[in-house]
Amino acid sequence: MKRNICLLLFILFLAGCTKVTHEQPDQHTSFSDTSTFELCLYAPGDYGSANWRIPAVLCLKNGSLVALCDKRKYNEGDLPEDIDIVSCISTDGGHTWSQPTTIAEGQGYKKGFGDAALVECDNGDIVCVFVGGNGLWASTESDPIHSYVCRSSDGGVSWSQPVDITAQLWGSQASNSSCHNYKASFFGSGNGLRLTRGDHSGRIMFAAAMCRKNANVLDNYVVYSDDNGNTWNVSNRAYAGGDEAKLMELVDGRLLISVRKNGERGYNISNDNGENWGSSSTWSSIIANACNGDMLRVMATDRGDSCNLIVHSLPNSLNRENVSLFTSYDEGGSWQHAMTLFDGPSVYSSLTMMPNNRIGILLEKNPNGACEIWFKVVNVTNVMR
Repeated sequence: MKRNICLLLFILFLAGCTKVTHEQPDQHTSFSDTSTFELCLYAPGDYGSANWRIPAVLCLKNGSLVALCDKRKYNEGDLPEDIDIVSCISTDGGHTWSQPTTIAEGQGYKKGFGDAALVECDNGDIVCVFVGGNGLWASTESDPIHSYVCRSSDGGVSWSQPVDITAQLWGSQASNSSCHNYKASFFGSGNGLRLTRGDHSGRIMFAAAMCRKNANVLDNYVVYSDDNGNTWNVSNRAYAGGDEAKLMELVDGRLLISVRKNGERGYNISNDNGENWGSSSTWSSIIANACNGDMLRVMATDRGDSCNLIVHSLPNSLNRENVSLFTSYDEGGSWQHAMTLFDGPSVYSSLTMMPNNRIGILLEKNPNGACEIWFKVVNVTNVMR
């Protein structure tokens, strides 16, 4: 056993990567503001968990990082398996991290939680949405997969008790009558969106995939709040036959939704802050595996930058491998592949903008067949072409 541990440490050293230290740095500790690096946050066996999946990362206004993921204690399976959602924070740009805090603790089969997504509100609160209970496909209104929201008012150090908002989103009591015909919903894990332009600046939003009552078909809707996550509304349908999705605010105030598809990635546009959507389409310039990934605003001309730049993290393959950053300089009109984040088996990813023109990435890797969670930092200059 000691020989195996030493061999593993030696391999990691040769690769230039390190296992993360789960502690907060001394206040006098300093690191280069331009440094690029990667490190493993969680590996199989850590904290007694067989696997780790479903990353979400957010850089707060004060520069701190908050990272969430599924602690899949016994296997890699989705709900209704027994899963915890855990959170950790970093105050030194991701070099060291706190011990994990449990946001929602699974208590057995059909009593677990997963698929968390994050957004920072105008008032500084972090709002986290996730699901729990029954599995997606087996869900019914009487035995549902539940949708929850909780919040942190102290930068991710502590979290409120989860509040069940299922009835507001879908089923017979949903405020949007078109959502009465659904039997389940789950959020696209990773990042939500806070609008910063127009009359609805401050609105927070998450993309949801809802399952039709009489068929295992998913449609995308947008779940949004105008009071920092206290009450919720649901848009009209954004994408028929969709799946996990992400949202982006464009510089002209329109909204873009990117939808998981196998092959050409799906998308649609809203002209009214996400309440109604146009005709669905696909991008021929993104050919990818049916996988979840994040979109991130990097540059915007209306904020004084020299160009508009959005990046999108997805496998650059029809298999779950080679997660890369695709770049768009025309507000999602077209995409080009710019940077490979991991050359090998890799799956979900989450993105956040950090100080000094750096991008933080939380990424699933599974080079040995069991999922690990890695944090990586790259410079914007390395992404641009």
